[in-house]
This record gives sequence, C-alpha cells and structure tokens, in this order.
Amino acid sequence: MHALPLLFVALVSGQAAAGDYRIAVVDPNRVVEQSPQYEAARDALQGEVEERERTLREQQEQIASLQNKLERDGALMSESEVQRLQNDIRSRTRRLKYARDEFQEDFALRQNELRTKLGRQVQEVVVELAKEQKIDLILSDGIVYSNARIDISDLVIERLKAEFAKKK
Repeated sequence: MHALPLLFVALVSGQAAAGDYRIAVVDPNRVVEQSPQYEAARDALQGEVEERERTLREQQEQIASLQNKLERDGALMSESEVQRLQNDIRSRTRRLKYARDEFQEDFALRQNELRTKLGRQVQEVVVELAKEQKIDLILSDGIVYSNARIDISDLVIERLKAEFAKKK
C-alpha cells in the first residue's frame, strides 16, 4: 500500500533532472462547497424535498387525528366501526412508511445524481486549467500537506462561477 506513493516520488524525483514539472493541488471539498453549481443544486433539491416532506407531514397528521378519534370516541362506536377505523389507521400507517422509505431512496438517488454531475463539471474545469497552464500533475484527495502556492482550487472555483454565469 505504501509502495505506490514511494514509487511515484522515486519516478518524479528521478526524472526531475530531465525537465521541469508543474504540479498543482485541488481541494475538492472547497471547490464543491464554494461553487455556484453546488448552491443551485442544493436549492433545487431543497425545493423538491420541501413539497414531499409537507405531504408526508399531512399524512402523519391525518393518522394522528384518526388515532385521537379512536381514543376519544372508541367507547361510543360499534365494534365494526372501531375495527374499520383501526384498519384504516393501520393501512394509512403502512402507506406512510412506504412513502417515507421511497422518499428517502429518491432523495439519496437525486443527491448522487447531482453530486456526480457536479463532479464531472469540476473534473472538466480542472483538466481545462491543467492544459491551459501546462500543469503536468494535479493532486487531490489524500494530501497531507501542500504549499498554497500550488493550490489551484480558487482558479477552479472562479472558472465554475464563470461557467455558471454563462448558463443563466
């Protein structure tokens, strides 16, 4: 596991005499969190979530209302009415649980879709910048230390902002 980084260091340092290499670093978390694409995706997802959450809350309130009615009026109801109301509560509770599970799955899928799309956009910008600035190697996750001088995260963020502004 540790052999690969050592091999990389050996290769880079061994060939350093052959020519100058440009190396840069990108902080993917900062790039994503500061990009307008992330904010737009988060806002869109929040809008989608709010409507479904409201519907789920309304269903939960309806179930609570029926349970209150059963507790309050159960003694005055016929056996068949109590049974019908209990069945209705049970059925609504099952449907609500299913709807919540489905909502959580849909939310997770939607989050992953947006994350993947944003990841592709960031990757494209990083590659563009690498080509434009003749950078030979860009490192990302798993960095223990890097000098701020080689961090191009701000350039990536600025490029993402410019691309986002063009699409408006």
